[in-house]
Amino acid sequence: MLAKIRDLRNNPHLLFVRLPNLLSLTCIVVGVVWLLLLPLNEYSRQTYISENALLPGQVHAYFSGSEQNVFRGYKKELEGLLNEGRDQGVPPAEAGQTPAVSSKIQSILQAAGLKVATQKYEYTSAGITHEGENVYAIIHAPRGDATEAIVLVAAWKTANNELNLNGVTLALTLARYFKRWSLWSKDIIFVITPDSKSGTQAWIDAYHDMHPASVQPLPLKSGALQGALVIEYPFDHRFQSLHVVYDGVNGQLPNLDLFNTAVAIANNQMGIGSNLQEMWEHDDSYQARLQTILRGMAKQGLGYATGAHSSFMPYHIDAITLQPKGEGWEDEMALGRTIESICRSLNNLLEHLHQSFFFYLLMQSNRFVSIGTYLPSAMLLAGNFTIMAIALWMRTGYYTGTSSTAPAIAGDKKEKPSSKKVTSGKPVADVKLKESGVAERQLALPLTLVVGLHLLGLIPLWLFNTLPHQYLPTSAYAFVIVDIVLPLVLAALLSHGLGLSAPIIPQQYHLIKSFSLLLLGLSLSTLATLNFSLSFMVGLLCAPLSFIERLQSPSKPVRSTISGIGFLCLNLLSPPSALLGVCWYTGVSVETVLTQAAFGWDVWGVWTQVVVWCVWWPAWLIGCVLLGASMF
Repeated sequence: MLAKIRDLRNNPHLLFVRLPNLLSLTCIVVGVVWLLLLPLNEYSRQTYISENALLPGQVHAYFSGSEQNVFRGYKKELEGLLNEGRDQGVPPAEAGQTPAVSSKIQSILQAAGLKVATQKYEYTSAGITHEGENVYAIIHAPRGDATEAIVLVAAWKTANNELNLNGVTLALTLARYFKRWSLWSKDIIFVITPDSKSGTQAWIDAYHDMHPASVQPLPLKSGALQGALVIEYPFDHRFQSLHVVYDGVNGQLPNLDLFNTAVAIANNQMGIGSNLQEMWEHDDSYQARLQTILRGMAKQGLGYATGAHSSFMPYHIDAITLQPKGEGWEDEMALGRTIESICRSLNNLLEHLHQSFFFYLLMQSNRFVSIGTYLPSAMLLAGNFTIMAIALWMRTGYYTGTSSTAPAIAGDKKEKPSSKKVTSGKPVADVKLKESGVAERQLALPLTLVVGLHLLGLIPLWLFNTLPHQYLPTSAYAFVIVDIVLPLVLAALLSHGLGLSAPIIPQQYHLIKSFSLLLLGLSLSTLATLNFSLSFMVGLLCAPLSFIERLQSPSKPVRSTISGIGFLCLNLLSPPSALLGVCWYTGVSVETVLTQAAFGWDVWGVWTQVVVWCVWWPAWLIGCVLLGASMF
């Protein structure tokens, strides 16, 4: 046994090549299997309320009866104005943004006794201008000192660009109803925005004095915002269940207590079913649980706003969107009572929500996985890159000059490296060795190349967030071609020494890969604590990069053929190719996706593009360069 261990220590090929590959593959497999185990009961927990002050469902909701007549009256008045807008050629989804409708909302809120103000805003992204006027009103708490507030938001256009007439009408009815109660200890702010994308963002930015010059400041303000609810009710018929949307910008999530409060009130107090992640027929099976988790990870990884509530997340304000779904016997009064009860629970808070989880994966409305359970899966994927980077670093500095049968790992040669002649006639040593048998590493070129390619990612980052929307699809297809040509050009320069003093040596190829994988591992392991889903997805797509090397041993025709096939396969995992594949699979146009991404960068502050172009793309590019070098 000791002899085998001694042989392992004296076999650098096994120690520095085979063992790291085996460890990296093990990390990838275990990381994926770890994620697949999460839906099991042994790895998940039942949801519960951590903040006892919330007391969800412990009060009687009085929103019913005569309030339904008020709702119908408001709806009839707004419908008349919307019909006038349609007669003038205004699209239904845009009809709620006309000045006449805005003035009517102001008059309704003022008649209910609220303080009313307006705010105009304008954003420009991908050559498209987004402008409108927000109307908001404040109920000052009779038992409060205007230091805390709750926000209710109703946008004229939902996240799916549907006319939210019932949602706006219900918000106006609740404003009149809440004003008559003297039990509020927190101010309540009602915000009516033209859409769910830019309007809410303009309002919340101005509330915290973080708005750009194109957005007007707010003339009226209250205290610190403790929570926010968004109402979306875009149809007229009765509904069956309540869909709770909770995903925020850049993968941020609200405190789990807010989600649990909404579900507890809807299910237990109101008798309304609840759904999440568009899983309408959740049968509590393993497949349904896994599908719910994967849907949540996809939205979290992309980092875009899933509704008006997402704009509150960057300011540490817990928010959710309530969407009635299906056809049943529940009406707007049931939704109003649910919102009233949730507001009553938030009104009980003595401090900001902090006790429950901010990092979690939900698999159904009453079961979740905490960060301590799911985080190792992403960390294992990121760890495999670090393992390979360390192994390559050691490999480039190790030389076995004492054994005639052991290979010289530093230069990947079968014999001890010696001075050689190149075509220019200049002598170049493959690897400089010290008397101790340790190879001297030549770091200048590998460091320059890796840092330069990561900085090169700033070019597509700027282009895709700056170009007008009509040019974005062409740019995406152009980058597919660039991703084929650029690695081959760089590989030719490195292999033949064009523009350099001499071709680079095998040791430098290993150093290039080592530095690239080291940066990738560090970036993904750090990202995993902020956006687990994005780190996991990028890590999985980059997994082949750990095993890609510049081939040397076969003959040139065989080497070129194998490298060419690998090069083409690897191009399927490039960011532009992945984008085109997802667009083809989902049926969404490339222009729509890239326009939404540019809007997220300009308005919402989404930084997913930074990870894609400054972390994923450079690492992929270096992997293609290593494969391309085998062809020359």
